[in-house]
Amino acid sequence: MLASFEALTRKSLLAYDEQVDIYRAIADRTRRAILDELVDRSGQTLFELCGRLIMKHGISSSRQAISQHLDVLKAAGLIRTRREGRWKLHWFVGAPLKAIGERWPVATDEDTSHSTDEDIEK
Repeated sequence: MLASFEALTRKSLLAYDEQVDIYRAIADRTRRAILDELVDRSGQTLFELCGRLIMKHGISSSRQAISQHLDVLKAAGLIRTRREGRWKLHWFVGAPLKAIGERWPVATDEDTSHSTDEDIEK
């Protein structure tokens, strides 16, 4: 019994680790679908998210599994939550993703006009 409690505690600590890598957070298909749903409609409860994931994405994970995904996204700074009575609402936070775009900006046609396919292959 103690061993299973320790394993559960370690798993929970991983979900709440403040140093969660944003890339690992968005690497999972289910977490990307959760973010898509929160972009589409912010302020959803766990129950609403589970329903939308089943209907729109065919993801039929348990509420506990979705809750763990939400913990990872929150630790990565990609969502925020707020309690309203007995409900816990979730919102998308795009700032961490914007920081990625600022770190590696998308090249425009003007930036790449001087290179050719031959230059890229060399």
